[in-house]
This record gives sequence, C-alpha cells and structure tokens, in this order.
Amino acid sequence: MAPRATKGKTKKPPSGRRVSGSGKTPVRGKAGIAGKGAVATAGELGSLRADIDAVDEQLHALLNERARLAQRAGISKHQDGHTVDFYRPEREAQVLRRALERNPGPLRNEEVVRLFREIMSACLAQEEPLKVAFLGPEGTFTQQAVFRHFGHSVRALALPTVDEVFQEVEAGNADFGIVAIENSSEGTITNTLDRFLISPLHICGEVELRIHHCLMGKMDALARVQRVCSHSQALAQCRGWLDEHLPEAERVPVASNAEGARRARDEQGTAAIAGETAAEVYGLGILVPEIEDRADNATRFLVLGRKLLRPSGADRTTLLLSIGDTRSPGALHRLLEPLARYGISMSRIESRPSRRRKWDYVFFIDIEGHAEDAGVRKALAALKKRASLFRVLGSYPRAVL
Repeated sequence: MAPRATKGKTKKPPSGRRVSGSGKTPVRGKAGIAGKGAVATAGELGSLRADIDAVDEQLHALLNERARLAQRAGISKHQDGHTVDFYRPEREAQVLRRALERNPGPLRNEEVVRLFREIMSACLAQEEPLKVAFLGPEGTFTQQAVFRHFGHSVRALALPTVDEVFQEVEAGNADFGIVAIENSSEGTITNTLDRFLISPLHICGEVELRIHHCLMGKMDALARVQRVCSHSQALAQCRGWLDEHLPEAERVPVASNAEGARRARDEQGTAAIAGETAAEVYGLGILVPEIEDRADNATRFLVLGRKLLRPSGADRTTLLLSIGDTRSPGALHRLLEPLARYGISMSRIESRPSRRRKWDYVFFIDIEGHAEDAGVRKALAALKKRASLFRVLGSYPRAVL
C-alpha cells in the first residue's frame, strides 16, 4: 500500500540544495561547504536553521533601518512633495552597479539586481507608490519592463495606446511611462519615435528585456488554430516559425500581445503570441513555448519622465536633430562631424519624416556619455550651431543588466 501523502508543500532545504534520501544536507563551515561527502546530522541541521533564523532577523532589522533612512533622505522632510520629486534614477543605477561590483556569489547578478531593485522600490513607496503608465492591457512585455525597472511597489497603469502613455505622463496623471523603442530582430518601433516630435517629455532610463514568445490558446492541437492574433512586432519576430508550422493560419495584428491573448480567450479558433504571463492572466494553455525566430531576441524600452537627469557615471544621451536641407550632399556628415572631433561614440541613428515638407527628415541619435560630460558638452555645443532642430531628449543611465 502506497504511503499516504502529507498535507502542504514540502519545504526546500535552506541552502537551495536537494536533500539526499537520508534527510541530511551539506554542512557549511567557516570556509564554506565542507567536502563533497560532508552531510549534516539532524542536530546540525537544526543548528543551521537557527543560524538562518538569526540572519533573517538581522536582515529584517537592516531593511527597516534602510526604510527609515530613505524617509529621512527625502519624502518625510517635504510634506508638500510627491514621491516622484525624490525619485532619482541616476542614484538607483549607482546603487545597483555597486551591488554587482561587490557580489561574490553564490547569488547570480540577476538575482542581486532584482532584490535590490525591490528593496529600493518598497522604501520609496512608503508614502505613496510611483504611478507608471504602460501599454496594456495586463500581461504585456511592457508591464514586465515596468516591474523590472521600478520593482513591484509601484502602481502600474495599463493604457490602450502608446499615445495615451505619453499623454498621461505629460498631464502629470502618471509619474513615468515605459514604451518600447526597438527590437533586436525587427528594429525600431516608429510610432514611439514619432511621438517625440510633438512631446515635451524626456527619456529618464532604459530597460532591456529578453523576449520569449509563446503560442497560446484554448485548443488542444495546432491543427485547430485558424488565426493568430498578436502585436505586429511579435508576428514579425515569429514569422519564420509561423511560415513553417502554421502557414494557413490568418495572422491578425492587434494593439498589444495581451489584446491578442484576450481574443484567444474569447474566440474559438484563435491563438495568440505573447509571454507566459499573458497565458496565466487570460487562462490559456501554452501550445508551443519560445517560438521566436532568433534565440537572442530582446526589446529595448525607454522610461519617459518630465525632468532631465544628472550624470550616473555610465550614461547614454539621445538627441533629436535636423538640418535646413537634408538632401544636400554631405549634409549629415557636416552635421555629425563634431562627434568624431570630440571622440564621442554614436551607437544608433534613425531617420523619420520631419512633417515639415515632403522628403525632409529628422534624426534620432544615441551617443555614449552624459550631456554634462566635458567632451559631450563641447560636441553638443558644436552640433547645436549646425542644426536647424536640436533637442536633447534625455541623458540617462544605461540599462543595468
């Protein structure tokens, strides 16, 4: 007769290592884990757990002390202020970089960054959480970017369009916004760029997110998929897979991946391409995981805000430029020559219609460094003299991991 299952979940050993069949676990001494064959007796395991409890108490006390210091450093001294007035992305980036520099393991760098991000998020939200707008509905990759950059102690505001994300931040109804700007496989998301032509907002940060696309739906086989709904970027990033496995299925672009998942929930024969989170939110089964055509598929997001930032020590600057006649020979070379003269690296350039007249263009340019850095400042001063349109969209910390 099989033994009766006990109620509740089995607890993992504190070290995260699998417990052997004897119920013993490796012993950690002053110099680390004892030899491969060393295991803890029942008495030693109890002692290890007591040590863990003691460390937890210290961590708890230190976390509360950090929260008190955060209050003294900002919000509690300014009763008329708001959380956004004391949030400093450049300072946060410095804290995360220092955490990585001193990390000896065994925690991975990604976990260390995530933990410190959540600690800072919780400390900042003591008075009121930051309000961050993103392209909704719930379950989009942009929502994942919100939590990756700001932590979970924020109020995430799902909006139906990128234009409304800009508008809510411009109006002050949201403290920040996050919008996708480019994908490593499919390139620039042009409607985001075009919105900067008429928006006063600045770029306050960037987020890089590894993108895994899943095919999801309520059907139990690929043969039952009649149409696939997703954002046009997601459809493009999975074009090869769809051509091979669902060549007859209709491809329907929608406003967001989450909107595609919602349609897959409500429509017979409809599947969606989205992230795992969307499958959980909309109650869908994952038919095939990781269907993106490129294994290194990633999307870069920009953080929108109303203020320019001070240097963090590892920054990027985004410029919006144009010249009087973009069709004249050598015009772009003459405009950008100061970057080479002052040794400034340009990492990205995009052209978009200026909307002033036909076949006239503006240029979005990313350069390394902060606008207040000595060399960058000189280059920008020379650029400004040559440009008919010159605007620093933002100098902001480069993404930490």
